[in-house]
Amino acid sequence: MTRRNHHRRKKHDALRRKGGSDTGTSLGKITPPADASPPTVRLIAYGPDRYIDRIVPDLQPVQDALRQFPVTWIDMEGLGDGPLLEQLAAMFGLHSLAMEDVVHLHQRPKVEEYGEVVFIVLRVVSIEQRCVTEQISFFVGPNWLISLQEGQPGDPFNRVRERVMSNSIKLRTAGSDYLAYALIDALIDSYFPVLEEFADRLEVIEEECLLSKGDAVIDKLHQAKSDILLLRRTIWPQREAIASLMRDTIPCFTDATRVYLRDCYDHSVQLVELAELYRELIADLRDLHMSSLSNRINETMRVLTIISTLFIPLTFIAGIYGMNFDTRVSPYNMPELEWYYGYPLCLALMVLTIVGFLSFFIYKGWIGKRFFKTIIEPEHE
Repeated sequence: MTRRNHHRRKKHDALRRKGGSDTGTSLGKITPPADASPPTVRLIAYGPDRYIDRIVPDLQPVQDALRQFPVTWIDMEGLGDGPLLEQLAAMFGLHSLAMEDVVHLHQRPKVEEYGEVVFIVLRVVSIEQRCVTEQISFFVGPNWLISLQEGQPGDPFNRVRERVMSNSIKLRTAGSDYLAYALIDALIDSYFPVLEEFADRLEVIEEECLLSKGDAVIDKLHQAKSDILLLRRTIWPQREAIASLMRDTIPCFTDATRVYLRDCYDHSVQLVELAELYRELIADLRDLHMSSLSNRINETMRVLTIISTLFIPLTFIAGIYGMNFDTRVSPYNMPELEWYYGYPLCLALMVLTIVGFLSFFIYKGWIGKRFFKTIIEPEHE
């Protein structure tokens, strides 16, 4: 038992000795989240030879399923009905502290023990414009399992339901602990398509970085960094929670099921490695973008410097012949101003100066085709 669980158990025992009201959820009012959606309760119960799968309006059919089937799974999507949650807690003896964590969202993934009941909090992730996570709580008992979802779009458990309906021998003959493993495995596997989508987006951002798209790329990189940090904060504690299920002696989980949990742990390690890889890639893309912008600025400054260098001698020549010396006062006062071809010779001198400078720059390798392409075909934002 973890230190946190031990601390909560001591608190619970102390309240019982004092006659406190923290011994059960049925004695306290459960306040659902303000924006919670109305719940949909799906009852799935099965054994080796038969099963049921239906939406139920209340919890009355659950009692019958518990008596008739070896395993009963109550899947509730939406937490918007406080009295129904209270009824569920009273029916299965769920602890009030655990029920508080169910309705107080944004919990870290964790595993806690309450007598013979195991409380598990995990998070599922989805990606549209941005990455978002949804809290999913599990209560695992001797022959039943309760899953409580926020009610956001998407459901990672369809594959498990299909296995129940397809008469999967391993699932239909095992207990609630193996059902918990199957649900956890489906939830962990749902992360991989999200990370693949994230990798595709990073490839697009990388192309935009090479094209120097400006501030839009910086915004996308900040969003990607925020999303990957969210994934990392979710995956790390989730891996530790699965490790706790795999290593510790926890009620309802047999040694045979713990062997299967190793696969979930291995997948969690892969997710952690991918998250770290993408975080480093985002940092590299940021450096690449800044380097690309710096190179572009340097290229622009080089072009402007070369143009300025070409016009400096022309300005010098024009400045000399712009001086107002009177040639009638002295024969040394710019006699070329009275030459018949003085103006064409001055223009020719300017052209030869530009040609000479350009030839020297090309000879030194300071300019090339890219320089002329930059002038003729400037890049567009």
